[in-house]
Amino acid sequence: MTNSASGHVVTFGEVLLRFATPGARLTVQCDALDMVVGGAEANVAAGLASLGHDVKMLTRLPSSPLGDKARAALNAAGIDTAHVGRDTGRMGLYFLESGAGLRPSSITYDRAGSVFATSRADQFDFASALEGARLLHLSGITPALGPGGVALAQAAVAAANSAGVPVCFDGNYRALLWDAWDSDPRAILTDLMQSATVMIGNHRDISLLLGKAFSGDGSDRRREAALAAFEAFPKLQLIASTARHVVNSGHHRIAARLDARDAAHQTSEVDVTGIVDRIGTGDAFAAGVLHKWLQGADLVATAQAGLAYTVLKHTVPGDMCLVGPEELEAFSASGGDVRR
Repeated sequence: MTNSASGHVVTFGEVLLRFATPGARLTVQCDALDMVVGGAEANVAAGLASLGHDVKMLTRLPSSPLGDKARAALNAAGIDTAHVGRDTGRMGLYFLESGAGLRPSSITYDRAGSVFATSRADQFDFASALEGARLLHLSGITPALGPGGVALAQAAVAAANSAGVPVCFDGNYRALLWDAWDSDPRAILTDLMQSATVMIGNHRDISLLLGKAFSGDGSDRRREAALAAFEAFPKLQLIASTARHVVNSGHHRIAARLDARDAAHQTSEVDVTGIVDRIGTGDAFAAGVLHKWLQGADLVATAQAGLAYTVLKHTVPGDMCLVGPEELEAFSASGGDVRR
């Protein structure tokens, strides 16, 4: 499961602005919203950059103050924006109504017709961005945007294949996006997964891809699903997933699992309380896993890093986890006191 090559990581996807209700208020109660920059692939890029990796973001932003805001946030996170294109058009947005207690948070997308969603593959210099790269990371959100998004994801994966660059694919299934058009998510995602070396996803994602259910419970079911995925996707070497039990909006229990072709490891469950921000925690998990995978770490260390980074993200407001490597290494699930 190791990758000893040197070079940078490329993430490809749409950058979004998030507008969130402050103080767990309902939208109808608000006269102002908190704005931050995010988006799944940008969040992974920010996490990896914060952990010391050289990361390039491949995307397109509007030539507007909102686009300027997004690019500045990427730069501030340590992400190379040389391959961020600009064009006339609108910024993709989403609105977060923050939950509390037994009331869950809810998200409303407003991204149709954005500069990224309406881009063509020939507007991206995939070959240049991927030259010397050690990994391409993208997710199922891009193809969920519509036929144009499918073409963009396919072009990115084809360019990585041509350049001999491994692909990490995060299923990130978004039913609201897929349901908005006449889509065939199983066929589209299965095609993209054929090129993946690393998959971020669980047994439910694999069930969607393979069109079958898996028997058993807990770790047995996850292993059965993983073995089926390894058989279906010859390039696949690693599957990373989390198991989350939601007690209420401020209290979750989370475990991490890694499956390789010949071994697996599942961590113990961690109680996560006092949650500050749930959004972006899956992207933080992906960043923590990839951080150790890029270093050639074993399954145990890689799973623990993914779990630690996702737990830490629950304490950080905004979409991005900007926790550095020292804080990650010092993390303890039982800790919380001041480090002096």
